[in-house]
Amino acid sequence: MLITLEGLDGSGKTTAWEHLRDRYTEYCFTREPTHSWYGDAVSRSLNNDNADPLAELFLFMADHADHLHRRIIPALNQGKTVISDRYSDSRIAYQSAALAESRLENPFEYIRSLHRPFSYSPDLTIYFSIDPETAAERAGATNKFERTDYLRLVEAQYERLFSAGTRRVTRIDATQPKTAVANQVSERIDAAMSWTAWFDWGHWPSYAGLFRIRQRILFRRWDI
Repeated sequence: MLITLEGLDGSGKTTAWEHLRDRYTEYCFTREPTHSWYGDAVSRSLNNDNADPLAELFLFMADHADHLHRRIIPALNQGKTVISDRYSDSRIAYQSAALAESRLENPFEYIRSLHRPFSYSPDLTIYFSIDPETAAERAGATNKFERTDYLRLVEAQYERLFSAGTRRVTRIDATQPKTAVANQVSERIDAAMSWTAWFDWGHWPSYAGLFRIRQRILFRRWDI
């Protein structure tokens, strides 16, 4: 099962991810950007206000492709539960906002189309809902993606993405105290895992592919 945590910078999702890592020690925890050299290139771009947003998008895409190949797909094929701090939804929301004034006619659909041929849709996405002003204040505006005006654009792209009947998304009020947020996230994950346990074929190694198909059928999610 692939679980992703999404939200604006400053929403508290990374803090929740760290809490989950301490609680679910048997799960595979990962994040994007990664700590690979692809992820390092992304980080350098994030700290450069003059970086070309289209070039930056492809740095993110390269990091995502490597992440899938090196970390996520092997874990899923072994029947493990993967929890990722940011995934493809972040790229669609953040990079389409960054490319809003570019020569691309429809950055949102263009970025989604880049993912469809090779990326995996999450089975469960937990969205940390918070207003851009509070998020920016919490994040400290340490890079170009943490500024209030930009986060407003990102929030609009997230809403556009999730308004299309995406059933894999569940929302958490991220303005609550950290403990309350962490507890609610754990409850959502426990509920999802209890439901999938009824169909747990993941312990049959030769059926690794069927495990993924079973998840798609169970949650009716093929969308990215």
